[in-house]
Amino acid sequence: MKICIIGGNGVIGLELVKQFVENGDDVFFTYFKNKINHKCKNSKLDITDKDATINLITKLMPDVVIHAAALTNVDLCEIKHDLANSINVDGVKNVLEGCDIVGSKIVYISSSFVFDGKKCEYYENDQTSPATYYGITKFNAEKCVMESNSQYLILRTDQPYCWNKNWQHTNSVVRVIKTLKSGKELNEIRDWCNTPTFVPDFVKATLELISRNLTGIYHVVGSDYIDRFNWSLLVANIFDLNKKLIKPINSNELSLSAKRVNVNLKNKKLFEHTGVQMKGINEGLYSMLNEKPKNI
Repeated sequence: MKICIIGGNGVIGLELVKQFVENGDDVFFTYFKNKINHKCKNSKLDITDKDATINLITKLMPDVVIHAAALTNVDLCEIKHDLANSINVDGVKNVLEGCDIVGSKIVYISSSFVFDGKKCEYYENDQTSPATYYGITKFNAEKCVMESNSQYLILRTDQPYCWNKNWQHTNSVVRVIKTLKSGKELNEIRDWCNTPTFVPDFVKATLELISRNLTGIYHVVGSDYIDRFNWSLLVANIFDLNKKLIKPINSNELSLSAKRVNVNLKNKKLFEHTGVQMKGINEGLYSMLNEKPKNI
């Protein structure tokens, strides 16, 4: 199978690249910054450049395009609407146009932010209603994917975590570990809850969904729903760090441009259709502990 991964040097994108290469697939990935060496062809791509994006996809003619590139800084999106739209909506439209031309299946990585958090639980068929501008861009991109001529998978995820490379955005777990190891106090929000997602599980689920040629929307998230404060306490316990340095605060004590909404995504459909069991937080953290880099 020929796979093109847009944003292949991000946290999720790079792990997808590694697994598809291991599987023996014909893999090509793009990056915007930070060129990396890997066992497959790659090129720099700005997805806001319509012609370059379409030309790349039509030249490659991949069976599947995985769109893993986005502006994920929620507060920046709230401030710079034009920038958020150009990357998270127009960039997706450019990729979709290329997919439509060559008949590639599109796998679009979306977010829990397409919901407003007013329900206790969210399933794939629930009405979307974003409460932030980042969520609006992901919602609009989902609409573009569903209205395209391509077969599609929309994978909604939340708070992905694993060990990351130095050029990649950090995540909540790594941030907690590094802060506590440095002996600094850490303020953690107790009124914002998530379904944290262990990235290797996300990758495993994505490969399974593609191999089964499934389509539609899936919630690819972890199996636990927890607030940020208690999540950080679990990290401290498992990595034997000083949890007394963690101070609980409310989100209104921080200068946040975008509202943080409590969205409990349920992964029942994913398990029913693929048999993939997503790890809970303890399992994911212990997996990270067993794979801890030497410099941590």
